[in-house]
Amino acid sequence: MGVEKREKKNKVTKEMTSQNKQAKAVEVDQRVANPKRDANVMRKLRIDKLVLNISVGESGDRLTRAGKVLQQLTDQTPIFSKSRLTVRGWGIRRNEKIACHVTVRGPKAEEILEKGLKVKEYELKKANFSSTGNFGFGIQEHIDLGIKYDPTSGIYGMDFFVVMARPGGRITKRRRCKSVIGATHKLTKEDTMKWVTQKYDVTLANH
Repeated sequence: MGVEKREKKNKVTKEMTSQNKQAKAVEVDQRVANPKRDANVMRKLRIDKLVLNISVGESGDRLTRAGKVLQQLTDQTPIFSKSRLTVRGWGIRRNEKIACHVTVRGPKAEEILEKGLKVKEYELKKANFSSTGNFGFGIQEHIDLGIKYDPTSGIYGMDFFVVMARPGGRITKRRRCKSVIGATHKLTKEDTMKWVTQKYDVTLANH
């Protein structure tokens, strides 16, 4: 009898906890959907940075040419990423340069993102968006972005990753008087999906 009572009590406790969580989630959603709050300039979304990545999987001339493609696209010097592990099956050694990436901010980031979405025909999956409000996608051929094809360079695929932000995020990173961003000011997946749909007229697919 004692075991049954404990199990019953635990079950009731779990149900109450889940109900409380749901009630809190609904309360947060209602606060976020407040029209007065949404009209506040501090709640406007913006692109914090756009990261472009080309994973080659090997060092040498092919990786160097991939870096030149990124430099041609962004007018910035790319950073080369190193392998953390040795993978004999793929012929990769630890600390070997295997990829390159570049971080773009400001109007140039918006311009390149627009080109990338055009390649995707303004269609993204809901799975492309993270719970923290960022999103990413990939393209198969960099020449679709308007870069002239160079037979000596070849064709590379490219990853786009967009980090979104709201004004006021600096309080978590500043040196003095660090603080925490409130629950209603944090970015969510739904916030970013709504922003992308309105700004770029993107169609979101469920699959």
